Formats: sequence, structure tokens, C-alpha cells
Amino acid sequence: MKRHLLIGLTLASIGSGMLRASDVPFDFEVLQYSAKTLASKPYAERPNRVPEALRNLSYDQYRDIRFNPNSAWWRRERLPFQLQFFHPGFIYNRTVQLWETNRGQVEMIGYDKNLFNFGANRNLGSIPGDMGFTGFRIHNQLNTPEYFDELAVFQGASYFRALGQGMRYGLSARGLALNTAEPGGEEFPVFEEFWVERPTDRSKNITIYALMDSVSVTGAYRMTITPGPSTVMEIKSAIYRRKDVAVFGVAPLTSMYWFGENSPPTFNDLRPEVHDSDGLQLQRGNGEWLWRPLINPKSIRVAAFSDENPKGFGLVQRDRKFDSYQDLEAHYHERPSVWVEPLGAWGRGDVRLVELPTPDETQDNIVAFWVPATLPPLGEPVNFEYRLHWFIEGKGGRVPPAGYAVATRIGRSATHEPELVRFWVDFTGPYLANQRATPDITADVSVGAGAKLVHQSIEKNPYNGSWRVAFAIKPDGSGRPAELRCFLQKPPHILSETWSYLWNP
Repeated sequence: MKRHLLIGLTLASIGSGMLRASDVPFDFEVLQYSAKTLASKPYAERPNRVPEALRNLSYDQYRDIRFNPNSAWWRRERLPFQLQFFHPGFIYNRTVQLWETNRGQVEMIGYDKNLFNFGANRNLGSIPGDMGFTGFRIHNQLNTPEYFDELAVFQGASYFRALGQGMRYGLSARGLALNTAEPGGEEFPVFEEFWVERPTDRSKNITIYALMDSVSVTGAYRMTITPGPSTVMEIKSAIYRRKDVAVFGVAPLTSMYWFGENSPPTFNDLRPEVHDSDGLQLQRGNGEWLWRPLINPKSIRVAAFSDENPKGFGLVQRDRKFDSYQDLEAHYHERPSVWVEPLGAWGRGDVRLVELPTPDETQDNIVAFWVPATLPPLGEPVNFEYRLHWFIEGKGGRVPPAGYAVATRIGRSATHEPELVRFWVDFTGPYLANQRATPDITADVSVGAGAKLVHQSIEKNPYNGSWRVAFAIKPDGSGRPAELRCFLQKPPHILSETWSYLWNP
């Protein structure tokens, strides 16, 4: 029998928990066929198997349920990766089914109450064995051979997070973003099932497969995670649309920006800055590097950076000084940046940045993703492959080879020319730090419609070796936002990335 016919027989039961060891060996092709078959049928939300007693738990009661680390999956086998699972309850009542794959054979990871410590919770009633979990986390000897640290977490819709050495959780990635910032509201596709490949005792990475489903799309994902100073996730996806959507966002990243050095002092907080990321970094297909500082806007802002075959983009936490945050609990200076490295030619499209207003640090309000200019017809897969680099600068991260912006400050003078808006942009980098102050190094500043450039200057900071560009703009009174750009040059050479900023009156 041909392989595609075997796949058809196998995938008829893959979504209902019936995949058997005697079926055709599981791989990405099998999963992709499942997604294609699922997309040919109307969307049907899966039944909720979480008992009412668990759904009615309070926040504190739910927190009292903890996974027992001694029960970690593969702990007894002393494998280099271990799994721990999240128990359903409280608001976490959407479960996923987990499977272990071993040389193509599949075995369900069923719910077992003995995996958990329930604390003071009593009389939770009967819990079905097919209930599943709300997600899982992967542990690895990431920082030291003596301890299995958290490496990655998959929980909620298609969200996941990862860590490199010496990092703390911050921003998240997602499988797909649909209709983000659109008037009709965003759609959140869900990873309904996961297959985790059993590692060997010498494995340096671990592979996860995921089946996505939602009203508009289905999808097959393969994610191979390699831990290290910069943890790398190599992702292959095949997505099928049930219908067209307004915004199809590939490789989405989600972060938080409450306030920073470019924010007005109106947040009544003792900390100087609060954010998981402070800018969007891009490397265009033509090689140009661009930096867009993030803001917490008064209303939703969407920026699109058109490109063809981009080399990469990411949400980055450049400010790594503890003094910039003064937070001994959140440790914002140790949160990872994430860089999206496309594999293959992605064609034409745009990197889109969505900034939402947020009243505090508990809500993610920043989203960045790639929007392809064209998609194949319905019924044909949308294929994208890429790597996600979870990094801290200096640990395998993606840093522009030339100078780069490290600070953006905005203000006005109360007495001298109060009608002007003033900007101070600091650039640094190994080359710039080694250059003496010279008139040969200049700043190219451009101001779009909505304002005009009044004056500018550049000087080297003798205290830290950076270069500061100071300039002032005068709004034209129209109320229009002004697009600002700045980079350093030593003609005919460009010495820095392009700093890009949208100023709103």
C-alpha cells in the first residue's frame, strides 16, 4: 500500500486519541496530512473534559496543585531532557493531549493524579483519565550539570516561551497570529495536541510536534529545541486555511512595554523602566539594519516595514543594566531577546509591529510578526521555516555589525524654545567606541511630514565611548505624526543601523 494511503488510514483517528503503535510511523508528513484533512471539515471545538470541581477552584486553591518533580517524564531513565505537566483548574480549563513518539511509534501520555501534589485540596471528585493537561514544560541541564532547569514552556493557545543560559522568562512566541489589531477582533489558533520525541541519552536537542486548529486555519508544526547560551528553536510549519483572513501573521512574538527612558514621567512608579523588550530590530533583505524603539501608546499603533526576503527581525531587550530597572523580583535585565531567522526565501511582505496601550506590566501589549504579501489558494499549504534565537547580547545574539542605538530620550525645554520637541539618541558599538571625536563622523537626521528639523548636533560621550545625536523638531500644527530617522556616517561609509521613530503630537 502506498504511503499516502497509509497516512489516510492513520490520520482518520489521530485527533481522537486512537493512534496505535501498529499504524504507519509518525512523522511530520503524517501530521501535515492530518492538518490538511482537518481543514477540509468545518471547525468543531473539542469537548471540555475538565470536571466542574476543578473549574470552580479559586486562584489560591489552584496554585496549591503542584507537579511532583520526582515524577518528571524520563527522570528515571536519566535522559538529558525531562517533561513536567500543568494541571487543569481555575481558569486553565482548555486541555491538550500529549503523546510520546519513539522511532515513529506513538504512546499517549495520559493524565495521572499521582504526578501531582494537591496540597490542601480535597474532594475533587472523579477525574477522567483522558482529561489531558493544560500544557507542559521541558527541563534540561541548561545552566549546570547538577540541576534540570526549565528550558521551555508550552501553555495556552499557540503560545510558548524558552530560555538560554542565565535568563529568566519574558516575552513569548506563538505559532500564528490572525487578524491582530483588526476591527473584528483577533483569532487565537490553538495547539490541540503535542507529540514529544523521546530523546536518547546523548541527545543535544529535543523535537516537539504540534497540531493547530481554529475557526480559520489548521496547521502542522515541528519544533526542534537546542539549549545553550543562546537557545535555538528550528521551526517547520505547514498551515491550511479554511477561509481567508485579513492578517496572516507568521512567526509572531508577543512582549510587554509599560514605560522606559523615552516615556513621559507619568507612571508614578519607583522603577526607572519596566519592559520585557525595548525595541524592534530588523535586518532587511538588502542588508540594512533598523531599530524601532517601543512605546506604550495612547491608542493602538500599527507600523509595517515592507521588505523582500528579510534576513531577520526580533523583539530585543538591549538595556542590560540592573540600574535601569531596579527590580529584584522581575529581573527585567535578564529577560531574553528573540530573533526570527527566516530559512529560505520568504518573498515580499512586511514586518508588522503592533503597539497597544497598557495600564501596567501585567499585560502583553507588543506584537511583531511577518505578513506575506500573497498566500497560495485555499487548500494549498502555507509553508514557512525559521529559527528562533532566544538570546542575551554577547551570548550568540544577533547584533548589528556596525553601531547600534542604545538609548532614546525625548523632552522639551520649559524656558528655551518650549515649542520644540528634543531628542537624544545614543549609539555605540566596538568601532564607534574606538573612534576619536572627529568632524568626519556625522549624523544623518531626516524628519517626515508633520514636523520639521530645526537643529542637530553630535558628540562623543567621554564617559562611556558612545556617540550622542541631539536634535530638535518643530511640529507643523497639523496634528500629524512625524516619521523620524537617524544614522551615523563617515562618508562614504555608514557607521550604524538606522534608528526609526514615529513621533505623535
